[in-house]
Amino acid sequence: MPRRLPPAGGRLLLAAQVLWRSRAHKVTPFVGRGNVATVATPGHKRRDQGRTVRWVTVPGLADVERIALSCTLCPLATGRTTVVFGEGNPHAALMVVGEGPGRDEDLQGRPFVGRSGQLLDRLLLEEVDLERSEVYIANVVKCRPPGNRDPLPDEIAACRPYLDQQVSLIAPRVVLTLGKFATQVLLDTTEGITRLRGKTYPYGPDGTVLVPTFHPAAGLRGGGEVVAAMRADFVRARQALGAPR
Repeated sequence: MPRRLPPAGGRLLLAAQVLWRSRAHKVTPFVGRGNVATVATPGHKRRDQGRTVRWVTVPGLADVERIALSCTLCPLATGRTTVVFGEGNPHAALMVVGEGPGRDEDLQGRPFVGRSGQLLDRLLLEEVDLERSEVYIANVVKCRPPGNRDPLPDEIAACRPYLDQQVSLIAPRVVLTLGKFATQVLLDTTEGITRLRGKTYPYGPDGTVLVPTFHPAAGLRGGGEVVAAMRADFVRARQALGAPR
């Protein structure tokens, strides 16, 4: 069974600790909660795991994005055209999380702009009654993996604080994960998406829930049966949006 996520502050600190354990890269850990993010940089000193970490306050999502746009913490930075940080309503009740940018996304700097994005937009409108501009869309990693392969553990570790800060600052009621990879990363599980979808999972301490579904690319490949299952999951997300926290 997937493990419940620790509280937001603990979740972000854990992400930072994962990065500190990476031997290959220097890291920029984040901690924070609500509308304030904190990023390691020259400033106030704090001791964590036997190392000195320097912290300053970062006021909001735009500041985290500005840091991400110049990120070189993992090898994906060398092959990207642009960082695909995310887009949408920064106060969205629904946040959509995919795996990583593809070719079109890397060229345009926007998440889900190809055929998969068209299917995502259609399902959001038809099943959740939300336009794309009303939700927030992001990915687990912000740079395109070569050949659209799955991101590697060090790449995930380098990007995870950015995603955690997006979730913390946006504070959505529902996180909708697209596909096996994003779902496994956020739920910290190895179970497949077929077993994970069809349910709603607690995510964080503030009543946020996570709803997994297939990746739109799987819907394009798998036809009507997969799309029908996705529709059911999008309806589940809509129902969760209306449920009390």
